[in-house]
Amino acid sequence: MRAANMSAQKIPGPFEGPQWPHLAPRSAYLMVAVLMGFVVVLASFANCMVIVVTIKYKKLRSPLNYILVNLAIADLLVTIFGSSVSFHNNIFGYFTLGKALCEFEGFMVSLTGIVGLWSLAILAFERYLVICKPMGDFRFQKKHAVMGCSFTWIWASIWTSPPLFGWCSYVPEGLRTSCGPNWYSGGTNNNSYIMALFMTCFVMPLCTIIFSYSNLLMALRAVAAQQKDSETTQRAEREVSRMVIGMVLAFLICWLPYAAFAIVAASNKDIVIDPMLASMPSYFSKTATVYNPVIYVFMNKQFRNCLMTLICCGRNPFGGEDETSTASVRTDVTSVSEGGGNKVTPA
Repeated sequence: MRAANMSAQKIPGPFEGPQWPHLAPRSAYLMVAVLMGFVVVLASFANCMVIVVTIKYKKLRSPLNYILVNLAIADLLVTIFGSSVSFHNNIFGYFTLGKALCEFEGFMVSLTGIVGLWSLAILAFERYLVICKPMGDFRFQKKHAVMGCSFTWIWASIWTSPPLFGWCSYVPEGLRTSCGPNWYSGGTNNNSYIMALFMTCFVMPLCTIIFSYSNLLMALRAVAAQQKDSETTQRAEREVSRMVIGMVLAFLICWLPYAAFAIVAASNKDIVIDPMLASMPSYFSKTATVYNPVIYVFMNKQFRNCLMTLICCGRNPFGGEDETSTASVRTDVTSVSEGGGNKVTPA
């Protein structure tokens, strides 16, 4: 027993020194550092390009695209405050910046991560409002876009601030090279917060996404059923169906592991989770900053054409793509990817 206690005492604290080989071999930390390094480079480039292209091309600054820029800003901040810090800390094997910055990092990553998460839900709901028109002759304007973006930041702030004031806390998690909500220590204080966060920042946006895209797909299929002889309409249905399925799957792949781990750990206080395994959902969720701009922005034809024009110094090799995709019959349901704004009706 004494030998075990002495061995335990030799393990440095999460802010004191390398956690290898106590929690995981050094190679595990270096592999995570390499992953985070790729995420930092790719996410920084992709999201900065979204912002630069939007600033340069006025036609991209339509109200329906505000939430895409909001998503890019949130993802860029996750990269700066989360992925880059994780990259640095995993090289050294512990959280080198101290307890105060651990709390700050945990707060900023949670805040900007939830802003990005809710941006995906607002994106889906805005498309539902514009395309399906449940409110009749509703015109989506700049004020509505600003309200949607503001909501993501206000709502995220409401649910990520409590750990700074005693309801739960931000602590080193998993490999102890990044910080987040204390979902594994148990106790009523921690568990009640984790459950509240799970409902308000995972279940609610997921339900919003499923509701919005389900209605959008039903509207599209109704149009396709009326125009069975139109190849353009049928192709539009297939394209948007694939994109919607991809959006929902990407959301689940990114956030479901983290949410599931948090709930399982919070509801089973005696469960023992391997530190490496406990870290993976957090690091995996950070990879969303890379594929979010690809799925939600670069697959948008308007954004993609402007990006190619910028990269190719004013010449776009795919300039005719927009016109050929809707040559004979147009269904503006493709606005889910293009950011358009009309009800689903035949041209």
